[in-house]
Amino acid sequence: MASEKMEGPSAPAVRRDPYEVLSVSRDSSDQEIKSAYRKLALKYHPDKNVSNPEASELFKEVAYSYSILSDPDKRRHYDTAGFEALEHGAMDMEIDLSNLGTVNTMFAALFSKLGVPIKTTVSATILEEALNGTVTVRPLPLGASFSGKVDKQSAHFFGVTINEQQAQSGIVIRVSSSAQSKFKLLYFEQEANGGYGLALQEDSEKTGKATSAGMYFLHFQVYRMDSAVNALAMAKDPDAAFFKRLEGLQPCEVSELKSGTHIFAVYGDNFFKPASYTIEAMCAKSYEDTTQKLMEIEAQILAKRNDLRQFETEYRKALTQFQEVTNRYSVEKQAVDELLNQREQIHSSFTTVRTVAAHIGASNGGGGSKAHIDDSRTESQSDDGSSDGKDKSNKKRWFNLNLNRSDKKL
Repeated sequence: MASEKMEGPSAPAVRRDPYEVLSVSRDSSDQEIKSAYRKLALKYHPDKNVSNPEASELFKEVAYSYSILSDPDKRRHYDTAGFEALEHGAMDMEIDLSNLGTVNTMFAALFSKLGVPIKTTVSATILEEALNGTVTVRPLPLGASFSGKVDKQSAHFFGVTINEQQAQSGIVIRVSSSAQSKFKLLYFEQEANGGYGLALQEDSEKTGKATSAGMYFLHFQVYRMDSAVNALAMAKDPDAAFFKRLEGLQPCEVSELKSGTHIFAVYGDNFFKPASYTIEAMCAKSYEDTTQKLMEIEAQILAKRNDLRQFETEYRKALTQFQEVTNRYSVEKQAVDELLNQREQIHSSFTTVRTVAAHIGASNGGGGSKAHIDDSRTESQSDDGSSDGKDKSNKKRWFNLNLNRSDKKL
């Protein structure tokens, strides 16, 4: 496809066909695309090309192309309509913390603490040492565990040896951290030169009061949950975040292992301090019931994801109708309130009290009202105790009368 100018901040200056950049065909598998990306990213990594500024641009181009082809939705959109079909704001690049610098690392740590998904990649130094076969590999027998601390942007390598029967039963590798450290669980494949090439990567996820990551080689398609995809999807559309919770479910590229020794590593992904961890290797033979339950529950989750995608369409349609009805409800309520207020005002107009008072006040210059009030008070007092008033008057007359008679006798 024709190259186009950059529109997104993470895109290279000139965008080329991502298949061409990674030197893969359009029908390449996810594993082939990932393998091509790892080799090119290692080749053009800025740490290895300090004196070559072009390598930095090539590294960005490789990372940008991989961000498209590694995402099933983006890849499908690109295959359908090219760059125009992609959402330019969603092209997220992975960050190599070992090349980030102290100040930028502090900002990245702050954003991560606030819940912003920060994607990190494995240090080029570690990948180079693995490819050269110069790493130290500790044996990790099946059924055993190992606890340790790995420095930031460093890795501890482990060799897990399995026989044919164990390979057929399935293998599970799990890493956990009660200290809630951030780490990556890595799986390396043997290269022709005797070194190890990165094939799988699982970022730790917080589960309860710990962080954990796992790889499951159980002879059926196993899925992993990419929380960064979920977080980005939710950030784009917070109102429909519920429907995005299962969008991060991605198929694992490797579902089974052959007999032999397989190399795993725990990579310290903390921003500043070492990562505490416990790694264990298990044969699935002892967990047949659990394996069956995992297969069933993941099938249900996939079915539920499809249901949610369909339900989201129905929900959005119903939500639009609800908003329209709600708006009409507000308008109708306001109209009814106004009509009832007008009716009340009209009812209040049928009265003589205000008319008489106003008429008297106008004719007497305001004094009439006072006189009316005083008369009312007088009438009220008479009504309340008219007999008492009469008695007082009679007593007064009787007192005066007696007094006059006395005066006459004297």
